[in-house]
Amino acid sequence: MSDIIEDEKFVELSYKVVDDKTGDVLVTVDYPLGYVHGVNDVMAEEVTKHLYGKKVGDVIEVPIDTTLLYGERDESLVFTDSIENVPQEFHEIGMTITMENEKGEPKNFIVTRFDDKTLTVDGNNPLCGRDVTFVLEVLSIREATEEEIELGGAVDADPDINDILARAE
Repeated sequence: MSDIIEDEKFVELSYKVVDDKTGDVLVTVDYPLGYVHGVNDVMAEEVTKHLYGKKVGDVIEVPIDTTLLYGERDESLVFTDSIENVPQEFHEIGMTITMENEKGEPKNFIVTRFDDKTLTVDGNNPLCGRDVTFVLEVLSIREATEEEIELGGAVDADPDINDILARAE
């Protein structure tokens, strides 16, 4: 039994995303993230390709071009409105507001600034336009079960990375 990361291994990681310019930690995962390597696209290939051959306890740093993950920053997704037009419960920096476009498709916007007169929301992913590094620590590696391989992760996996990324958007 191999104790290195390879396809169809169940892997648990912890990770954080660090802003290269400021050194600030932008995202952290407070619980192990489990997935089946090479089967589940729980993380971008730009990240997972650096995990092949790693073992428990390894910590790797992967610089990421966020343009590849989230596209170019789109200033048309930044809106400022009069504070009285926005319900009080949204008067908090970091609050997510879900809006719909003319086709009824939902889009998350994050409150980025407000004062006595205005409130600004941004529909870009918060990592968009930043130079970041993913810092990953390998917590465990084991053979994946057939059911885990089919699902791409733990049978009772909850929450998953898509929930985390949705909160970051």
